[in-house]
Amino acid sequence: MVNRLETQLIPALFEALQNDRLVTIATIDHETGGPMIHAISWIYAVDESTLRFAVTSRSRMIENLEKNTAVAINIIANESTYTITGKSNILSKQEEPIPLKVSIVEVHIEEIRDVMFYGAKIVSEPTYEKTYDLVAAEKLDRQVIDALKKGN
Repeated sequence: MVNRLETQLIPALFEALQNDRLVTIATIDHETGGPMIHAISWIYAVDESTLRFAVTSRSRMIENLEKNTAVAINIIANESTYTITGKSNILSKQEEPIPLKVSIVEVHIEEIRDVMFYGAKIVSEPTYEKTYDLVAAEKLDRQVIDALKKGN
């Protein structure tokens, strides 16, 4: 996909976004008007042109998206790094029955660009681990992913 513009997820990216995945999301800060980067893991590809993600309802990202729906998502997958841009829509601000107050955001993909610098490839994707009760984390992750799949 180098030097190409896509308007839908290629199969490798769609597959990568079917599981728990570290991504960063850029929004426009509602107070400063400058860029703000957020890291999340609750993201899911509904289809080739739609993503959904969840964040705590008190996240500054929600305030930002209420004022400006533009969003850019960076994902490292398929031996490269991609920027997915689009418009967001906050589907819900309190998803039941999730015990943590989370908001569900849907993104209509407008474009996807491979932004890896020339002559290189990613040889190891970023990993992370949960630092709280693993049983509780797995339960919460299942509830959130189910909510993302359902939408609203």
